[in-house]
Amino acid sequence: MRSLLEVEPQSYLGIYIGRNTATAVCLGSQGRDRTILGCFSVSTEQDEQPSPQALATLIAEGCAERQLKFAEVAVALDCAMFMQHNVSSEFTDPRQIASTVRFDTEEALATDIADVAIAFEITSTGQTGSKLTVFTAQRKVLSDILGALQSNNIDPVTIEPDVRCLSRFISRNEPLAADLHPLFCILSGLSGYFIALPQSQKAPTMRTILLGPAQDRTDLLAGQIPVTAALVDVDQPIDCIKVFDSTDSVNNHRLSEKLNIEADSIDLAASVAAAPETLADCADTVDFAIAYGAALCYLEKTQTINFRNDFSPYQGKKVRLQKVLKVLSISVAVLVLAAGLYLQVQLLQKNKYRNRLHEKFEKQYSAVMFGEKMPGKIKDAKGELGKAKRRIERVKSGQLSLTGEEAISAKLTLVLEAFNKCAAQTDLNIDSISITTRAITIAGDTSSKKNTLKLFETIKKSGLEILQQRLDSKAGRDNFRITVEPEG
Repeated sequence: MRSLLEVEPQSYLGIYIGRNTATAVCLGSQGRDRTILGCFSVSTEQDEQPSPQALATLIAEGCAERQLKFAEVAVALDCAMFMQHNVSSEFTDPRQIASTVRFDTEEALATDIADVAIAFEITSTGQTGSKLTVFTAQRKVLSDILGALQSNNIDPVTIEPDVRCLSRFISRNEPLAADLHPLFCILSGLSGYFIALPQSQKAPTMRTILLGPAQDRTDLLAGQIPVTAALVDVDQPIDCIKVFDSTDSVNNHRLSEKLNIEADSIDLAASVAAAPETLADCADTVDFAIAYGAALCYLEKTQTINFRNDFSPYQGKKVRLQKVLKVLSISVAVLVLAAGLYLQVQLLQKNKYRNRLHEKFEKQYSAVMFGEKMPGKIKDAKGELGKAKRRIERVKSGQLSLTGEEAISAKLTLVLEAFNKCAAQTDLNIDSISITTRAITIAGDTSSKKNTLKLFETIKKSGLEILQQRLDSKAGRDNFRITVEPEG
């Protein structure tokens, strides 16, 4: 599911989320450049009963208030909500490792991990197998966070450990000289992160610790840095310390003296050109960097350590595809229905027209065939008319005598022939034809007196004699009523 906000395909949202606080950063992309479209922090610490649902609601409201537009969402999980372990696997193939990592982790921890979600990264491989960094988090905690976000129309593709997102931020924004092997020590208000980035394609060395409010941070680093350095590849020993402390309380000079290693400060905000007004709504610069690093997983297309792969695989793209197919199916059904209705209307109109023609033809057939009922099919009626015409032609040629119905049909044939010769030129309308054995009476009208006389002339030339005639004008038409009979 996408955000309920309008989607901008090249913009992504990273959310660093803890138990009671969260920081969101929206990044836009234009080539290799990254643009901070907005960032803010929210907290439920003052609530009487803080919950993931309340925190997710504040995140959604913060995005809507700032009109942030994004295509996908990535979440960084606070280190207080997961644990990190070093685990060995006898396999080197990632698919085999993925299928057995849960058993290897359970064996290494000697405890039941049925209620735990696992995410891992391969740190090294050799002839005896692989070394893994495994992260574990309670399924219920992750499910509560995911459900709260989804209920606010935010469905993250990834849920990663915060230290992994921070290492991605540092790798992208802290370029280093090839001959340096620094250890980054990043301290926020409540957490400490130790990250050593390798020069090769190997995985970074990462550690997290929780910080107390009254600790001397310089002494803390002096004790924790040797522990982290011992985990680093012996071929790339730590030769400098890069420190960022959000409380600005670390004494780099004293730290250098304690460790006999050069220590200096870095500026996380300056590394991404984030102005103070940009970070005005962020509670902590480290939180900002973690959320920024979460969003980078899309823009940098780097490997992720995703808890969702183990406990709730992302279905957003599949759901969106299903929705698109559903809309297309409905659209096709509507189009088919509309086409069917259109064709049905056309068929009804055609049938209506055919019925009118049939009724008109039926009356004309009955008049010509002396009251006989027309056959059901036009084709059969046409055949009967053809027979009657041929019979009249035979009478006219002398092959049959003009007696009874044949005489009447022969007279009618003469009249119809006369009409056919001049109907179009005279704009002839026939109101009625009365036929007896002695004469034929015709009533109708033409468009003018001249055309009526032309009709009379044609009737005479067809072998008919006009015995009586009556003419008058009405409604712009020249009306006539005549009685005719065959000559001689």
